[in-house]
Amino acid sequence: MAQADEWLNGGLRRDGLHEFFAATRDDGGAAMAMALLLAHLSRQENRPLIWLRRGITLKMQPYGPGLHDLGIDPNSLILLQLPDWEALLRASTDCVRHGSAAAVILEIQGHCPLFDLTASRRLTLAAERSGTMVLVTRHQVQPVPSSAHTRWEVAAAPSMPLPANAPGLPVFDLRLLRQRGGRDGLHVQLEWDREQAVFRTPLLRSTSAFSAGRAADQRRHRAA
Repeated sequence: MAQADEWLNGGLRRDGLHEFFAATRDDGGAAMAMALLLAHLSRQENRPLIWLRRGITLKMQPYGPGLHDLGIDPNSLILLQLPDWEALLRASTDCVRHGSAAAVILEIQGHCPLFDLTASRRLTLAAERSGTMVLVTRHQVQPVPSSAHTRWEVAAAPSMPLPANAPGLPVFDLRLLRQRGGRDGLHVQLEWDREQAVFRTPLLRSTSAFSAGRAADQRRHRAA
């Protein structure tokens, strides 16, 4: 989609940190799905995707068939459940610094006082040095200052029915709340096509900027 391409200068940084805030309590799944799909698109050379969460308070677990329906191979995911916030942030930083993962997803539900500007800056620097994309999902919390390259609000949107009134493709309603060094305010709806592995606008069905992220070495001068 030309509009998103222009706003993001070609797509999300592959060596950046990006935050996704659920618009409402019921949109946590949409925010997580968006992060997983973007991580999936960033995957190269069969590098794994690492998903970290605080497991002691979580009852729901990832559902393999659901991931497969999105076009994500469950075997490409490494799920780490940590006992507390300190362990979660420490493990996340270590995973990003190591650089073996295509992307690191950090799931944070509710208020996490340890995830402050300093902690996010540590993750951002690690991402820029290792070339690893970091995707942070936030549920049931308001945005707070961070060093994220982009910050988004995510909600589920109605799908367009397929022929024979079959269920439509998943659609996400996105608002760009912040872009470091660029404009914010973008509001767009994107439809995920698992067969083509692209995001596109539901009506125009044109490929979105999210179909390919920006390579790290092309924008290191834009990190600040």
